[in-house]
Order: sequence, then C-alpha cells, then structure tokens
Amino acid sequence: MNYILLSDIQEILPQQKPFVMVDSLLHFDMTKTVTRFEVKSDCLFVSDGRLSSSGVIENIAQTCAARIGYINKYILKKEIAAGMIGAVKDLEIFRFPRVGDTVTTEVEVKEEVFGIVLVVARAYIAETLIAEGEMKMITKDE
Repeated sequence: MNYILLSDIQEILPQQKPFVMVDSLLHFDMTKTVTRFEVKSDCLFVSDGRLSSSGVIENIAQTCAARIGYINKYILKKEIAAGMIGAVKDLEIFRFPRVGDTVTTEVEVKEEVFGIVLVVARAYIAETLIAEGEMKMITKDE
C-alpha cells in the first residue's frame, strides 16, 4: 500500500471540525482510497461509547470526499468541491466501533460519470471487517 501522510487532512476535505470523521489519508489512486479514523469520545456520532450507524456512514462518505479532494487539489489543481450522499445500498454493519478503536476505511470506485461516483466501501478495525456496502456520492462542482 502506498502511504500518503498529509500534515492536515482538512486540506482535502470540505468538512470542518467538529464534523471531520477522517484523520489521515493512507492510500490514493484513481480507483481506491484508504483512510484512517480514531474514534474519540467527543465525536458527534458517538453514543454510549460507540460510533453510531450514522457515524459509520459519514466516515465512508468522508473517505469518498478525501478521494475527490485529493484529485481536485493535487491532480486538477482546483478548489475542493462539496458533495453529498446520493444513496446507500446494501450497507451491513457487523460491529460498531468503540471509543479508542482505529477504523481503516477503503472505497473502491465501481463507476464514475458526470460528478456521480458509485463506490464499494469496506471498514475495518485491524483485520476485522466491521462494515461494507455501496455508496453513491454526488459532487457539486463549484
């Protein structure tokens, strides 16, 4: 895996604190992006010491946003574009991460056309798969 360590992940994300659900970008290529996120107690999506389903979904969406942000900033030399979740399909969450867990999330592009990206997403704690499904992201080009 090609490791990419950005000193500030917010260089490529449109989200602002406290809504940032990705700590670092580990890998990028045009079809696969991998991020890391440590679940902290002050996370907006933590309840009873666990990351909620909304938090898992947002982490996946922000992994997609990191991909799009990396492309815009470092490849296309454009501003970071805002986006939104268009659809979530066949999402299964096998385990909800606890405070202190580090989640590694990967998204793999299945299809991309006219600012709409369909990805297969998988999230892990260590080697254990905790969630998988598909997400459609829609990017608003500024």
